[in-house]
Amino acid sequence: MTGFRAILERDLRLALRQGMDSVMVVMFFVIAVVLFPLGVGPEPNTLARIAPGVLWVAALLSVLLSLERLFHNDFEDGSLELMALSPPSLEIVVLAKVLAHWLVTGLPLIIAAPVLAILMNMPADGFALLILALLLGTPALSLIGAVGAALVLGSRRGGVLLALLILPLFIPVLIFGVGAVEAAIGG
Repeated sequence: MTGFRAILERDLRLALRQGMDSVMVVMFFVIAVVLFPLGVGPEPNTLARIAPGVLWVAALLSVLLSLERLFHNDFEDGSLELMALSPPSLEIVVLAKVLAHWLVTGLPLIIAAPVLAILMNMPADGFALLILALLLGTPALSLIGAVGAALVLGSRRGGVLLALLILPLFIPVLIFGVGAVEAAIGG
C-alpha cells in the first residue's frame, strides 16, 4: 500500500499547489444551483420539488468539468508511463489518482451541498440522505470519469469527447441519487 499512498499524497500535493481545480468545481456547482431559481422562479414549492435534481445535475456537471485533467498532466510529462511501469499495479495507480480527484473535487461538493439545499428550500429531512447519496455517488462519478479520461487521453478535443462518452454512463448514478433524496423527502 505504500505505492498507493505515495501516489495519493503526490496527487493531493499537486492539486493543492495548483488549487484552482477544487475552487473552480465548487464555484461552478454554486453558480449552477444559484442560477436555477432565476430561471424557474423563486416559488418555494417549485424550488423544493426540483432541488434534488438540480443539486445532482450540478454536481455531475461539476465533476465532469475537472475529469479531463485527471491523467493529462502525468501523460504530458511522461510520469504516467513511469507509474505504469512501477511496482504498484496500474489498477492501484488509477485508484490512487481517482481517490485524490474525489478528495479534491467530490468532497468539497458534498460540503457545499447542504448550504445549497437550504437555498433551494429543500426539506430538512432530506439533508442527511442527500449527503449520503453524494458520498456514494460522487466516487462513482469519479471512477466512471476515470475510464473516460483514460480513453480520451492525448486527443485534441478530449473535453467534448469525454462528455459524450461518459454522460450516458452517469445517468444511473444520477437516477439513484435523485431517487434516494426524493424518497427521503416524500416526493
